[in-house]
Amino acid sequence: MQALDTLDKAGYRRGGARRAVVELLGRQNCCLSAQEIFDGLRKARRPVGIASVYRALDALVDLRLVKRVDAGDGIARFEPMSADGEHHHHLVCRDCGKVEAFSDPRLERAIDRVAGGLGYSVDEHEVVLTGACADCA
Repeated sequence: MQALDTLDKAGYRRGGARRAVVELLGRQNCCLSAQEIFDGLRKARRPVGIASVYRALDALVDLRLVKRVDAGDGIARFEPMSADGEHHHHLVCRDCGKVEAFSDPRLERAIDRVAGGLGYSVDEHEVVLTGACADCA
């Protein structure tokens, strides 16, 4: 696993919370909050404390292995950085808090066109759409 190798090279141990967080996030298709990560690890019977989850996430963000996602609801969420440059954006339900991923090549081209027209070279971006999901509408 590339993330574990990067942790090794940065002087972190592979075991414990960091490994558990890396493995759990590697199985996700969208972002999770620290609490959701902690709950997922407890459900999987991985004995990791919530403070250890936060410390692991801080280290993973610092090493650019994990991306912090601000979905506009005051809850920080985290997902693995894509090694191949692929990424997605998020829809957030303002009522139930559900977060869903979406991709749209036309949106990516529009972002590139706007940035280029203003003379910017964009390294990364995040689009968050907030509204009501189908269940809450």
